[in-house]
Amino acid sequence: MADIFTVRWQLWQQHVAVRLGVTVVAGLLLALVLRVAIHAVLRRLAGDRPVIADLMQRAHAPLQWLLPLLSLLLVLRYGPALDSAPMALVEHLLLIGLLAAGTWLVVRCVGAFEGAAVRRYPMDAADNLQARRVVTQVRVLARTADVVVIVLGTAIILLTIPGVRQLGASLLASAGVAGLAIGLAARPVLSNLIAGLQIALTQPIRLDDVVIIEGEWGRIEEIAGSYVVVRIWDERRLVVPLNWFIEHPFQNWTRRSSQLIGTVFLMLDFRTPLAPLREEFKRLCEASEQWDRRVCVLQVTDATEKTMQLRMLVSSTDSGRNFDLRCQVREGLIAFVQAHYPHALPRWRCELDRGQESAAPMPPAPAPQRAPSAEDGGPERRAS
Repeated sequence: MADIFTVRWQLWQQHVAVRLGVTVVAGLLLALVLRVAIHAVLRRLAGDRPVIADLMQRAHAPLQWLLPLLSLLLVLRYGPALDSAPMALVEHLLLIGLLAAGTWLVVRCVGAFEGAAVRRYPMDAADNLQARRVVTQVRVLARTADVVVIVLGTAIILLTIPGVRQLGASLLASAGVAGLAIGLAARPVLSNLIAGLQIALTQPIRLDDVVIIEGEWGRIEEIAGSYVVVRIWDERRLVVPLNWFIEHPFQNWTRRSSQLIGTVFLMLDFRTPLAPLREEFKRLCEASEQWDRRVCVLQVTDATEKTMQLRMLVSSTDSGRNFDLRCQVREGLIAFVQAHYPHALPRWRCELDRGQESAAPMPPAPAPQRAPSAEDGGPERRAS
């Protein structure tokens, strides 16, 4: 019996392929056990916790690679000695794969927590100011965290490669100009990353904010890691870099509240009675569902040599309702003036000098010309 064990041990020592096969099988079995255990624990915790359930779903794909790579690396490093250069290369490749899978797993976990925050604060509510504030912070910080995790993961992977590490050290030591050029080339990326952190913390814009950018009215539809997508009212999309919002002024109509006051202008004749016009204006506001019953004011704000300018102020809960209310008021007042005071519409006035008119009478208008016919002695009558 001792001789049999001795022979088998000698075979184990001599045949590298046998040891490698046994090691790989042991590592895969260990990965299977760890995977079953982790899924059992997470499934038990995810009974009434949607965050854990979402985390399990997102982490499923990275764990399929992470656990086998981790198990194989542990078995190869701390298992039976396999003294050969190819085994060292295999261990290094497994380490690189493990770091990549770990980076992938962290990014997916960040996405799971982002999704949990978005579900907790839905933006389809009537008063969604708090939801827009939280969701904007979470999404911008999540994008920034993804960038940081990916950069750190890539840097750690590169540091495990001796040739690249030495090359990087030599470049930092002897090629300062190249490093400066790389830094200048990466400045837009870094500026957008810093701008994203500033937007997440100070929040000059939030998701679904109504903004005016370059004369365009739209809503903030998406805040990515380096740009912002603004949905224009006519379904166009305006893509703006993140640092633009830090360096340029713009209008935000929903910074504190979505309530808005709009204006309606009319140019009417001086003979227009203002009292019935104010009554009709108030009636139009009260009859409209778009008015929030805060502001309803009609004033004469200007007068020229031809007309007077009427300005009406109306308020609504948001910019969309305010636009509809302004159109309703404008159309209603024009119809009211046309029906009851047609003389109040703008007119051109002029004054004639009677003395000059009598001294230089107007010449008589020429007789209207018409084509000759048979009754006028035309060609048809002469032919007869």
